[in-house]
Amino acid sequence: MQTIKTDIVLDARGLACPMPIVRTKKTMKTLESGQVVEVQATDKGSTADLRAWANSTGNQYLGTIEEGDVLRHYVRKSSGDEQEAPAFKSVVTNETVETVRNNPDTLILDVRETAEYAFSHIPNAVNIPLGELETRIGELDTAKTIYVVCRTGSRSDLACQQLDAKGFNVQNVIPGMSDWKYDTHQTV
Repeated sequence: MQTIKTDIVLDARGLACPMPIVRTKKTMKTLESGQVVEVQATDKGSTADLRAWANSTGNQYLGTIEEGDVLRHYVRKSSGDEQEAPAFKSVVTNETVETVRNNPDTLILDVRETAEYAFSHIPNAVNIPLGELETRIGELDTAKTIYVVCRTGSRSDLACQQLDAKGFNVQNVIPGMSDWKYDTHQTV
């Protein structure tokens, strides 16, 4: 099982509806865009409640892991600019990635946070969060075409610009995981 990196852990164990949502809402106000909160709850209804709340507020519900009586919910604070048009020149569709993903000359690079990747990712994709890309760039093969994916294409756009400047052959995948209709894996 993959370790899920979070920015803050919120203890809502023993609290009944609506308190896990109330506490999550308050905590989200303290986070920056892209940060992930782990909400620990024991209320069985909190899964549906948090999912609905996240979707209605524009945040991203990533998933839940059940460990005994404790539900560990993961929510990512989204930014308001995630739907901006990409600036990187080489853009491909999800369909293109699906057709080339098993080609040995290609690499699918997922630049989402580890929590996002853990709950759903393209099979065989390599996860290097955008914030770690500069320090982990040596892990990438310059001989391969790299298809960079994130949730909507914004973070992958930034990653493509970084990698292109270093001489990598990169393609930005649009729309990314928000509309991925093919097989996925999870590591939780």
